[in-house]
Amino acid sequence: MRTRSISAVTEALANRIDSGDLAPGVQLPTHRQLAVQFGIAVASATKVYAQLQASGHVVGEIGRGTFVRARRSEVAWDPENEARSTSKAIDLSFNHPTLPGQEAMVRHMLHELAASAEAKSLLHQQPPGGRARERQIMGEFLSDQRGVKCAVGRTFLVGGAQQGLDVIARAVLGPHDRVAVDALTYPGFKMLARSHRLELMAVACAVTGTDLDALDALCARTRIRAVYTMPTMHNPLSWVMSDLNRRRLVDIARRHDVLIIEDASYSFLVEDAPEPLARLAPERTFYVTSLSKGLGTGLRLGAIVSPSRFKDRVISAIRASYWSLPSIVAEMGARWIEDGTLRCVERDLVEHARRRQLIAAEVFRGMNTVTGPTSMCLWMPLPEGLRMDRVAAELAERSVAVSKASAYAATRQAPHALRIGLSSAESDGLLREALMKVRETVESFPI
Repeated sequence: MRTRSISAVTEALANRIDSGDLAPGVQLPTHRQLAVQFGIAVASATKVYAQLQASGHVVGEIGRGTFVRARRSEVAWDPENEARSTSKAIDLSFNHPTLPGQEAMVRHMLHELAASAEAKSLLHQQPPGGRARERQIMGEFLSDQRGVKCAVGRTFLVGGAQQGLDVIARAVLGPHDRVAVDALTYPGFKMLARSHRLELMAVACAVTGTDLDALDALCARTRIRAVYTMPTMHNPLSWVMSDLNRRRLVDIARRHDVLIIEDASYSFLVEDAPEPLARLAPERTFYVTSLSKGLGTGLRLGAIVSPSRFKDRVISAIRASYWSLPSIVAEMGARWIEDGTLRCVERDLVEHARRRQLIAAEVFRGMNTVTGPTSMCLWMPLPEGLRMDRVAAELAERSVAVSKASAYAATRQAPHALRIGLSSAESDGLLREALMKVRETVESFPI
C-alpha cells in the first residue's frame, strides 16, 4: 500500500466516523495494525490516534484499545462540550426544571419592580458581592434554611454556583495546586480546573460516599490545597454524606491544613440534611450554592459564604472577574426570599423530584441504578461489555439526550455508565416515554 501522510490517515478515519461507517463503540486496530494498514510508521499511527482523540472522534482505554467515541451529531449533546440538546429531543442530559406558575411568577415580579421606587436604583451598578441589604437577606436565608449560620459580612452574591466556584478558584487557588475530588464529580468543576490549571486528584467514591481513608492517605503523601465536595445530594451519585463522615472529613482537612469547597447546589432537595461542612469548619470552608434550580435556570443567582480570613480575596476576585451581579436579578431574588416564594417553589420541586423518581423506579425495575428518593437524576451503570458511547449514540438517534460517565470522571478511564436527568422533560408522560427508550436501548444491545 502506498505510504500516506499522518494528516491524510487522520482525515480518512475522521470522515468514516463522521459518516457513520465506523459506528460508536467500534474498536479500531492497534497502533501496529494501523501502521501496516496505511503503510506508516508505528510512531505516526500513535500521532493519528492522538489527533483523533483530541478532536473527539475516538477514546483510548488503557489495556483495552482505541474505540470510536460518537457520531459528530451526538457529540453536541455531551455536557463536556457545554452544549444543549436539539429542540426535538427529550433532554435527559441537564436539569432545568420548570413548574407550572413559574412564568407567571416572573411576570408578576417584573410588573412589581416596574411600579416600585426601586426601579431607578436598578440602573446603578452594585458593589462587588451585592448590596448590603440583599447580602443580609441571602445570609439570613442560608442560616435559617440551609443551616450555614453565616455572618452577613461573609456572604457574597454571585451569578450561580458555577460563577461562585470560579471566584473561589481565583481567590485562593493557583496554577498546579492540587485539589482532591471524588472520582465521579461535577463536570463544571473539571472545566474550571482546566481553565485555572489546577491538578485534580481523584479520590475513590462509592454509592454511599467518598472513601475518607483514601482521602486521608492522599493528603498524607502529597500537598493538597483543597478538597471539592458535594456532601448533600452528590452529583451524579445522589448520596448524602452522614454526619459522622462530615466530621471525619473536617478532621482530615484540619490535620492536613486543607481548604474545603462545599458545593450545595442541590442541597434544597434533601429534607433534614446533616449540618453543612461550613458550619462544622467555618474557618476553612467555602460554601457555594445556587438558587437557579428553584427560581429558573435562566435567572443566575447564587451565593458564596467565605471564611473570614479570605473575604477580602473573594471581593477582589469578584471585582476582577465580573464586578457585580445584575441589579435586577439580585433584587428579584431578594424579594422572592423575603415573601416566601422561593421556599414554596423549592418545596414543589422536592415533590416534583419525588414523583419523577417513582416513574423512573417503575420503568427501570430490575435494572441497576443509583439514585435518591428526591434526586433530580439517576446514575445507570451499564451491563458488562456495553459501552456508553454506543448507547448514547443510539439514544441520540431516537431523540433522547443523556450524559455519559466520561463527563463526570476525574480519572483517566471512566466507568461505562449514564447519568439521566429527570427534571427537564416537560411532562411526566414525556419522561416515561424517554425512559422507556433508555431501557429498550440498553436491553437491545448484544453483550
